[in-house]
Amino acid sequence: VQLQASGGGLVEAGGSLRLSCAATGRIANYHMGWFRQAPGREREFVAAIHRSNGTPKYADSVKGRFTVSKSNVKNTVYLQMSSLKPEDTAVYYCATSSSVQWYSGSDSLYNNWGPGTLVTVSS
Repeated sequence: VQLQASGGGLVEAGGSLRLSCAATGRIANYHMGWFRQAPGREREFVAAIHRSNGTPKYADSVKGRFTVSKSNVKNTVYLQMSSLKPEDTAVYYCATSSSVQWYSGSDSLYNNWGPGTLVTVSS
């Protein structure tokens, strides 16, 4: 499966953006994750969603502000981001996982990384 993230852009602090991750294959076969990488920093987990029951998992830093969802019909995963902060500035990536520990946030359990989309939050 190939993934393509989109929807990034420049937004003021406190604003919102919705990212999309379109897949060429059936996302229902995979747990789906969102990660981000800020300049000079390691890639970090943002959110993930279970392939069957849609259970979400969030990093503490985004809990209550971001919402992950998906459409199995459209084979697309979404990341609704609200109350954005300058520290949310990063390239955001989506990826797939077949691991039973999909919720752990470890990027080593994810693959099929697509090109990222840049989110810039101005203060």
